[in-house]
Amino acid sequence: MEQYDLVKREKAIIKTSIIGILGNVALVGFKATVGLIAGSIAIILDAVNNLTDALSSIITMIGTKIAGKKPDKNHPYGHGRSEYLASMAVGIIVTFAGGLAVYEAVRGIIADPTCSNPPAYDVWMLIIVGVAVLTKVALGLYFRHNGKKWNSEALKDSGIDALFDAILSFSTLVAALVSFFTHFAIENYLGALIGLFILRAGIKMLIRSYSLIIGERVSKEETQALRKAIASYPEVKGVYDLILHNYGPNRSIGSAHIEVDDSFNAKQIHDLTRRITGDIYLKTGIILTLGVYASNDSSPLGKEIKDSLLKVLKDYPSVLQIHGFYVREEEKFCSFDLIFDFADKDSKKAIEGIRNKMKEIYPEFTFYVVEDLDFAD
Repeated sequence: MEQYDLVKREKAIIKTSIIGILGNVALVGFKATVGLIAGSIAIILDAVNNLTDALSSIITMIGTKIAGKKPDKNHPYGHGRSEYLASMAVGIIVTFAGGLAVYEAVRGIIADPTCSNPPAYDVWMLIIVGVAVLTKVALGLYFRHNGKKWNSEALKDSGIDALFDAILSFSTLVAALVSFFTHFAIENYLGALIGLFILRAGIKMLIRSYSLIIGERVSKEETQALRKAIASYPEVKGVYDLILHNYGPNRSIGSAHIEVDDSFNAKQIHDLTRRITGDIYLKTGIILTLGVYASNDSSPLGKEIKDSLLKVLKDYPSVLQIHGFYVREEEKFCSFDLIFDFADKDSKKAIEGIRNKMKEIYPEFTFYVVEDLDFAD
């Protein structure tokens, strides 16, 4: 739940992307020169792959810039999810590069399986390829470090891509060394294998980006920390119905219900909820809306009905939680919320069974049950 300086974050991501662009453009020039002079398809493809990395960094910059725009009338929640779209675009580029590498390598194997015309390398070419490998590793670690530091999926993906590219470049170096000393080329075979790994990484990036765009379950650590922060106020007797909507890194809007004593008046509720939401925003950056449940555990009849309900619920293991329990004795009315496990495919039947059993115990009462979803741990 760390809160970032969004301006500083944007500048850091753009700076990292610019360094990536400059580094990859330099690698493209050196590798393309070596590949064309030596006649190595593997090194030429490696240069093309570095070009896609430069494009990925440009996309990351654009996505970060768009994500940093202030909310407007048509987008009141901001533009933060643009970063996830940028991450998906990087995944598409990586997948394309991996597929191209596999295609070209397999085509080379089919055309010349014994490699009768191996590339011609000089020592200086091998040195350039070796330096390129180290440069790519450094870029990958740099991107991954800043991606984790500033919570940028696009930078993390670019870092993973760069490290895979370093492996690919290393394979071309190994192939070049084998060709240099034995005059037998294995670059197409290595290229096909590494291309499959890059393809796999690209697909994983796409799946991850898609999951973020449609909305993932918030981590257990984050929700537990938020619940603990809200429950730390002595007036709060329970925290329920916590929901968080993610609109980009460090852009979350949420809601929750707190349980307070039913003797609280409007002024006390107003003061309490204002204090909680203000403190949560300053600590986490989360914009939180709070609803209120009134607790009437002090009522003997209310306590008796609740104890009976808890006994009934033991027969329904799919019920994860009960909250919002309240009894209006004069009206013979009882209401409560139940959270069911997502694995329960027939919660309506369970609710009907629970209601009927409670009706048998308290026939004069009407029981109103609300089914809640398990949005957060």
